[in-house]
Amino acid sequence: MEGDSVALNFLLLTAIRDDEDILWKFGTEKTLIAKISREAKIFFTYDGPDGRFRDRLKLDNQTGSLTITNITTQHAGRYEVQRSGSKLTSELFSISVYARLPVPVIRRNCSSSSSSSSSQQNCSLVCSVVNVGHVTLSWYKGNSLLSSISVSDLSISLSLPLDVEYQDKNSYSCVINNPISNQTQHLDITQLCHTCSGTAALTYVFSY
Repeated sequence: MEGDSVALNFLLLTAIRDDEDILWKFGTEKTLIAKISREAKIFFTYDGPDGRFRDRLKLDNQTGSLTITNITTQHAGRYEVQRSGSKLTSELFSISVYARLPVPVIRRNCSSSSSSSSSQQNCSLVCSVVNVGHVTLSWYKGNSLLSSISVSDLSISLSLPLDVEYQDKNSYSCVINNPISNQTQHLDITQLCHTCSGTAALTYVFSY
């Protein structure tokens, strides 16, 4: 998740020998971002050509492991480490970075096109989030999934409608999630489902 630290460790964590060189590279272009050479007394990290790694890399001078601090989506991608000495070995790492999720917002949908008879019985709602990517937005009734919508693009807005009866006593929640985290907004029908006046929409935010 954005803001976390990630440590990239060798499969076999052993101390670097004096005759070994360690090279860390990033991306398909294999940009050099860190280097250790004991014989030449080199222990160095690089900011990268666009500076995205500035003040974010920590190199373990004993094992050669690399830690990325305060990680962002700019640091997602492929990393390769080469360990050369009596023989050359290399390892590959793939990092996916997810933005922190916002709490979904549930609103009364007063612009619903439902018929007058059904609108007297049902409360039309919409759950929405903005500026999200690689997430799924879902409505739940208790623990049962009612509907969901997913997006793989970046920085997009999502909305998911739901109709409930005014006297419904079941518990409903709107959940946004990605592979590593989620945020939940619980619905309070008695607070949100009032008679609409004109096209005004009442917003109620309830979370814990």
